[in-house]
Amino acid sequence: MLRYAALILLILLIVLQVKLWTGAGGVREVESLQSAVEAQKKQNAELKARNDALGAEVQDLKEGRDAIEGRARSELGLIRPGETFYQIVEPGAEDKNPPPRRP
Repeated sequence: MLRYAALILLILLIVLQVKLWTGAGGVREVESLQSAVEAQKKQNAELKARNDALGAEVQDLKEGRDAIEGRARSELGLIRPGETFYQIVEPGAEDKNPPPRRP
């Protein structure tokens, strides 16, 4: 009788070990979920840094005329009245972008 109880307990232990290592909610799944959580935390940190930078830029644009002027100058090529615009063309730049041919 004691041998049967020991055998049943051994079989039960084996079944539980198999479930622990390979079943749903087992060790493999937990490790996989932990790595997914770490990857998501890293992505969240990157996005938070980007949001903080954008928030600072928005604040600068709301409060300062210097930021607006700098953006207009760099992105739109605007100049102030009385300023003279100079464009420097590197030698050979014309070869890269030839004018369109007319038929």
